Amino acid sequence: MSDFLNTYHHLFNVFLIGSGYALSQWVVMRAGVFSVATAGMASIGAYAAAILTTRMGWHYLASLAAALVLGAAVGLLLSWPLARLRGVFQAIATLAFVQVVMAFALYSDNLTGGAMGLNAIPTLVGTVETLIALVLVVYLMTAISATRLGRAFEAIRQNEAVASSLGVSVNFHQALAFAISGAIAGLFGGLEAFQSFTLFPATFGFPAVIAALSYVVLGGRRSVAGPIVGAAILLALPEISRPLADYRMALYGAILMLVIAFLPRGIVDTGLLALRRRRIARLTPPEPRE
Repeated sequence: MSDFLNTYHHLFNVFLIGSGYALSQWVVMRAGVFSVATAGMASIGAYAAAILTTRMGWHYLASLAAALVLGAAVGLLLSWPLARLRGVFQAIATLAFVQVVMAFALYSDNLTGGAMGLNAIPTLVGTVETLIALVLVVYLMTAISATRLGRAFEAIRQNEAVASSLGVSVNFHQALAFAISGAIAGLFGGLEAFQSFTLFPATFGFPAVIAALSYVVLGGRRSVAGPIVGAAILLALPEISRPLADYRMALYGAILMLVIAFLPRGIVDTGLLALRRRRIARLTPPEPRE
C-alpha cells in the first residue's frame, strides 16, 4: 500500500491542481463565455507567488493570497474588451492573451528567468494544502450554482437575449465569472509553483489550454463534478497505459472528438440526465388501458 501511495502521490497532486484549473475554466463556460484564458491567469498567479516569496521574502500564504487577488484583477480587466466579442472570437482573443503572457514570461529574464525558468522555488505546499483549497473551491462553486447568481449564469449560457429580457445583466455577470475564474486560476497557479521547484513559460502554454478545456468538455459543463471527473479520467489514462503517455495531446484530441460526437453533454451531465429521466419515468403513473 505504501509503495502504491509513493508511486502515485505526485499524480494525485497533479490531479488536484488540474481540477482547480478545470473549475476555473468551468466557471466562465457556465456563464456562456468561450474563454481559454485559464492558462494565462494561472501563469500570472504562479510567477507572482514564486517571485513574492523567493525574492521579497513574503510568507507563502500571503503570496498565495496575492496570486488569488491578482488573478481576479486580471480576469476582471480581461472581461472588459471581451464583452464586445462572442463565440469563437472570444476564444481567439483569450488564446492571444495566453500567448502574450507566455511571451512576457519568456523575454523578461530579470523578472521571470526567461527561457531558463524561475528556479529554486521552495516546496512549501503539499497534498493537504492543495486538497483543502480544492474542497473550498468545490464548496464555493456548488453554493454559487444553487443561488440566483448560478441561475443567472445558466440563463446567460442558454440564451443571452432571453436572459437580458429577464433583467439579467450579461456584461456584469460575465465579468464576475471572469473574476472568479481568474481568482481560482491564480490560486492554483501559486499552489503549483510551490510544488514544482521550477517554473517555465511553456508550462502554461497551448497544452495547458487544451488540457483545461478538455477536462470540462469531457466531464460536463453544468455540474461541478463534471470538470473534476474529466480531469481524473484524462490524467489517469496515460498512467494506466504507459505507451500512450508520449501521445497525451493526440489522446486528448481523440477523446474530445468522441465525446463531442456521442456525449455532447459530457460524461457526468449525461449520466445525471439519464438518472433524472429514469426517476421521472418511475414516478409517472402508467396510462390506463382502454
